[in-house]
Amino acid sequence: MTETPRDTIRIDKWLWHARFFKSRSLAAGVVSAGKVRVDGNPVSKPSRAVGAGDVLTFVKETETRVVKIAACGVRRGPAPEAQALYEDMTPAKPAPKVGDAQAKNLEYDGKGRPTKRDRRHLMSQRGGRGAFDLE
Repeated sequence: MTETPRDTIRIDKWLWHARFFKSRSLAAGVVSAGKVRVDGNPVSKPSRAVGAGDVLTFVKETETRVVKIAACGVRRGPAPEAQALYEDMTPAKPAPKVGDAQAKNLEYDGKGRPTKRDRRHLMSQRGGRGAFDLE
């Protein structure tokens, strides 16, 4: 009895097909930097083959994502097709407390349009530089 080999695909290609990254080279860069784990083991080569049943853990922007691969996919299709390629296992974030938002924005009270100084303060608290940040 011979077993049929399971379908596999390169990890960078799968991350691009599943629409986690805008380009395949961005996905390959994240994998090469060692920021992706397959079944708990760090991966540093974009050519690593993955298939259905593998669990990927990686950081996308500021959020840690945990996904289980459901299918390899044949193309980078529309979003609903891409979402069918994986099962999201990311732990739910705790709901923010009402007082936290007010404590963060001591200067800006949320009424009207924020000033340039208020926007800079809000962006620095969020960890970004502004509206035109890439990636």
